[in-house]
Amino acid sequence: MASSVTPPRGMRDYLPADKAKREYALGLIRGVYTQYGFDEIETPVVEDYTRLHAGLGGDNEKLTFNVLKRGLSGDDLRAAADSGDSAAISDLGLRFDLTVPLARFYTTHRGELPPVFRAIQIAPVWRAERPQKGRYRQFVQCDIDIFGEPGPLAEIELLSATAAALAELGITGYTFRLNDRRILNSMLDVFGFAADEQPGVLITIDKLDKVGVSGVVAELRERGVTASAIDSLEEFLVGVADVEAGPFGEEQIRSLLPEGVDAEVIGELAEIGRAVERAVEASGVDHSDVPLVAFDPFLVRGMGYYTGPIFEIHHPELGYSLGGGGRYDGVVGRFLGQDVPASGASLGFDRIVDLIQTDAAQQGDRIVLVHDRDVAPADLVALKSQLVAGGARVRLEKRVKNLKGLLDRVTEAGFTSFAFVRSGVTDPNELEIKPLG
Repeated sequence: MASSVTPPRGMRDYLPADKAKREYALGLIRGVYTQYGFDEIETPVVEDYTRLHAGLGGDNEKLTFNVLKRGLSGDDLRAAADSGDSAAISDLGLRFDLTVPLARFYTTHRGELPPVFRAIQIAPVWRAERPQKGRYRQFVQCDIDIFGEPGPLAEIELLSATAAALAELGITGYTFRLNDRRILNSMLDVFGFAADEQPGVLITIDKLDKVGVSGVVAELRERGVTASAIDSLEEFLVGVADVEAGPFGEEQIRSLLPEGVDAEVIGELAEIGRAVERAVEASGVDHSDVPLVAFDPFLVRGMGYYTGPIFEIHHPELGYSLGGGGRYDGVVGRFLGQDVPASGASLGFDRIVDLIQTDAAQQGDRIVLVHDRDVAPADLVALKSQLVAGGARVRLEKRVKNLKGLLDRVTEAGFTSFAFVRSGVTDPNELEIKPLG
């Protein structure tokens, strides 16, 4: 029986046209981030098991692809399976995001980096997800992060650069949904949840979009957290649903929060949103179709390491976000022994590339040289080299009886013109280049 030749579930092959489109998009993103003053780095695809399971990745730690230690016996594997102790048989794991490796990188190279370090990371990550539309086991993240900047300037830079990258890709109609972990924690204090209950309560609130108010309340009661706090939260959720959202700003944020939430944090979040609106307006990008920024009091972000402003990129035509990020001041401290201000933004590249027009990746002249069989290889390659030197993309194809089939195939591959090459032709000026399609 023949073995399966399809990729593993949740992972994909890319045909040439798809790969060209992806590389085109990656090039645009890299170019924008570089213009905005970020520097690209690279880290290994694997990290130490203990680092990946240090409590920084939330539920994603459960989705890590772990790497078995070398030289294990069957008895070792059976004993680990019986005990549930993965650390006994694994010393490495594939990275599930780029933030934990970046924190390790910064800790390792801090002395070689500037006081405020702006990093680009564009690389694949792996999670043992249940594959579904828009969710893969291997996917590319496009991250920018800033270390060493404690104030809102970091978030303003990150969101402005992200908006510029989306504009360069031709993506419109999205909104940055903003919140702050300090606002969430302050809300839970106001409602009366105990400190040790709050992490679990946030996990449940994060499901609000999927299960609604009744689902959130039911799960919290099942968890057995403070009953009076649940009542207060339920009353607030029902009431805030009727609040008409106005233009983004401190007034709008306050209208969507209970009394008693930290005013300074509200002001800082409003400052971030207004500054991003101003930056996008200054860049000349028209974003009048939908609000550029909006406050979402129940945006949680699942990663446990966030400590301040958080955000997601919402697109009304999609059932998932295009990216997100936030401040994570405590992560480097896990490795360095002292906290370092840090904030980052990530684009979900595999989701974004599906929104790009197919022909956007086709740039420059793309010529097919259809040659007779008696044309000398040296002449062909010399001819091709001259055209390439002039900036064209060139493919060689032998002339066949079914010429229409050949031309249809290369047109589908993105080529725009062709020329017949006869024996003895070595000068591109002797070619009659004709359009395809």
